[in-house]
Amino acid sequence: MTLLADGRRLSMSRGENGWWHAQHAELLEDIDYGYLIDDAGTPVPDPRSRRQPAGVHELSRTFDPELFDWQDGDWVSPGLDGGAIYEMHVGTFTPEGTLDAAIERLGYLAELGVRYVELLPVNSFNGTHNWGYDGVLWYSVQETYGGPEAYQRFVDAAHRAGLGVIQDVVYNHLGPSGNYLPMFGPYLTEGKANTWGDSVNLDGPLSDTVREYIVENVLMWFRDYHVDGLRLDAVHALHDERAVHILEEIAAATDECAETLGKPLFLIAESDLNNPRLITPRNVNGYGLAGQWSDDFHHAAHTNLTGENGGYYEDFDSVEALAKVLQEGFFHNGTFSSFRGRTHGRPIDKDRVSARQLVVCTQNHDQIGNRAAGDRLSASLDYPQLALAAVLNLTSPFTPMIFMGEEFGASTPWQFFTSHPEPELGKATAEGRLREFERMGWDPDTVPNPQDPQTFANSKLDWSEAEGDGHGRLLGLYRQLLDLRRNRPDLTDPDMDATSVDFDEVGRWLVFRRGDTAVALNFADTAREVPVPLGTAAQVLLETGPSELYGDALQLPGYGAAVLGAAGN
Repeated sequence: MTLLADGRRLSMSRGENGWWHAQHAELLEDIDYGYLIDDAGTPVPDPRSRRQPAGVHELSRTFDPELFDWQDGDWVSPGLDGGAIYEMHVGTFTPEGTLDAAIERLGYLAELGVRYVELLPVNSFNGTHNWGYDGVLWYSVQETYGGPEAYQRFVDAAHRAGLGVIQDVVYNHLGPSGNYLPMFGPYLTEGKANTWGDSVNLDGPLSDTVREYIVENVLMWFRDYHVDGLRLDAVHALHDERAVHILEEIAAATDECAETLGKPLFLIAESDLNNPRLITPRNVNGYGLAGQWSDDFHHAAHTNLTGENGGYYEDFDSVEALAKVLQEGFFHNGTFSSFRGRTHGRPIDKDRVSARQLVVCTQNHDQIGNRAAGDRLSASLDYPQLALAAVLNLTSPFTPMIFMGEEFGASTPWQFFTSHPEPELGKATAEGRLREFERMGWDPDTVPNPQDPQTFANSKLDWSEAEGDGHGRLLGLYRQLLDLRRNRPDLTDPDMDATSVDFDEVGRWLVFRRGDTAVALNFADTAREVPVPLGTAAQVLLETGPSELYGDALQLPGYGAAVLGAAGN
């Protein structure tokens, strides 16, 4: 192997455990470099590259993260405390699609009242725009977003604005273009493919080094970029049969790093397993992650709000399903899943898991972007139903998440878009996209071509809508709800047993209580009278439409919602 650095060829020698070293390679300023493997004529990037200024197929560039002058010393992370998360895709959040442009909107997010900003993956991918899940260089920040120093500026500015940062990372696969890792070692395992290709080698021969590559990447985000938490993509696709699962190893390393840095750090997993072991403490044989997504909450909310009940929504077509999720965290917790054709999930031990550990939403990048047309709820629901969704999500017992633009009912879709330079890869992506929708019964004619640049342009937020007619009203409600969540302790009580639920399937209403706070929801299109568990001492704290208290009952309009509190509390 030869190191090509700043135009010079430096020979390398193989040392212990397969590591290669170059002699006399000291350089005093940033330079471009790459590796020539097996006497190849074309260099490939560094697997731990910090910058790829010309793209993932070109030379890497050195970057020293310690040169940044951090100004976030006054920031104190609250940890995963039940405050709301705002999910953001850098490329479509602003017209410019850069981290520096996103900084200009941080004041808006602080005023909105969210606790954390969660960025979709930013590691380097081939092309100019992408969701981020096709990244191939996990240590570098996508250059079209601004590169690594822009990322540091963003986190620093977020912390100074009172906002934490969660970074979405992908360790279950690599993208289809620009993945040179297999040339450096056994980083992938053939024959153990997941949805996106060959699995990462977590448990085969020489997998110790592969796991170290992942763990050190986790620590990089915490140490060099000051992020507060990581969201781990699709952990159910991590194939690991070792005694200590990679998730447990990552969680232990994160906790050790938190102790060293003297601040809370946390991990949130996206998982399709409904397995509470992920968030159960390690001292009782759990993995010890801080949180995980609960898609069951989304499915139950979506079905009751829209009436859509095909595909994986089928089991959630009842108010009872939503009631169960509010109390149990999962709907499928050892029950039969018709979509999977088998029993799914297991119950949560409420003595060992808190409500805050489940991250929930009514919309997110997957649930919008993986629809045929990438349509948001705002495409089919009017204000009362959107307001109902907001109340349900932001007063839930769990940690609520908002997808960018949801708070003002953005009319722009959020579609699946790619920019693969290779024509054959672009064609395969578009064709594969159509096949994905067959089980859901969606019309393939409504699926936009992900390679069409207009698909990406269509997905950018239109910020002129935020304070416009109709949109501004919904935005005001989100601000009220987030203020209520911050200032009413009942709404962030971590005790899962603190939630009691009453509902009527025929009447299509549901009321849940948390301490001295009750939330009343009417999923019917006509008015309903619902019981108020707080009795005659109740008072309306927030309502989405005209409601009226009658002793221990509340009259709600069609698709109406209200938050009530005991008088004096």
